[in-house]
Amino acid sequence: MSALKLEKVCKSFGPVKVLHDIDLTVEDGEFVVFVGPSGCGKSTLLRVIAGLEDATSGSVEIVGRDVTTTPPSKRGIAMVFQSYALYPHLTVRGNMELGLKQAKMAKAEIAERVTEASRMLSLDDYLDRRPAELSGGQRQRVAIGRAITREPDLFLFDEPLSNLDAALRMNTRIEIANLHRTIDSAMVYVTHDQIEAMTLADRIVVLRDGRVEQVGSPMDIYNDPDNQFVASFIGSPAMNFVKAAAYGFDKGAVLGIRPEYLTIVDGGRLSGVVTHIERLGAETNLLVALDTDDVLTVRLFGQYSFDVGQKLGVDFDDANALFFDENGQRIR
Repeated sequence: MSALKLEKVCKSFGPVKVLHDIDLTVEDGEFVVFVGPSGCGKSTLLRVIAGLEDATSGSVEIVGRDVTTTPPSKRGIAMVFQSYALYPHLTVRGNMELGLKQAKMAKAEIAERVTEASRMLSLDDYLDRRPAELSGGQRQRVAIGRAITREPDLFLFDEPLSNLDAALRMNTRIEIANLHRTIDSAMVYVTHDQIEAMTLADRIVVLRDGRVEQVGSPMDIYNDPDNQFVASFIGSPAMNFVKAAAYGFDKGAVLGIRPEYLTIVDGGRLSGVVTHIERLGAETNLLVALDTDDVLTVRLFGQYSFDVGQKLGVDFDDANALFFDENGQRIR
């Protein structure tokens, strides 16, 4: 049975339509990530799933139950927010117990669930502390632990790592991935960070302007994008786009090539001048202004010595090139 099924879900705020006919199925145990730019509708869609916003039309099913008009507390979901949403006067244990106490669960069952969640998230040493005594990463783990204790049918994460610094984001990302492997429950995760999407998801849902642009595994999205928007959004550094006709290609209006597929060669089909260099240790990124006024990012693995103003030839294997029409749709 599917953990989540959306059929023709639309959402409007007055005359403004922010979600357009969203169809999506999330299988039991699947980790699905919604990704897209600010304003694309990903958080609104998550709130519709949670029942925090009413769908204007369409239906929401969770484990086979139509919950379109069901209040959030009855949907069998647990949500982890960006802001942690912990009660400052309660201890870690108290925050994790509260929802279970409100559900009038037996004390022994509450203790068992809190103990198990604490073990999974390495919170045993912090159970008697209050949120103010914890780091940001520890607070987020408490929020995740509170969700785990509810043993929901579906976990919902709304940009849970955006308040953390880079090191904590990586550590917490690993913890969430390990947690998913441990409990094997369906998870829907919203982020604007493509690294989170690529490293966590079984499938990625790319959204733009309230519409689903593409659904697929991370590598399918990366290697086989349906259109220029998806190709440009997924990948860092971003895919290069140049006018195809300027380089003798007649297969489309725009040629797309990822920075790692470009090579520096004498007499390459593309030539230009280095305008900027990013030396990152493990890799070197060059910005090359071409003779046609297009600018390429060239990603080289390792450390290289180039100078701003240096002239270079650039080329690539045609098998790695993508072509898009004038509307941005993939040709091949």
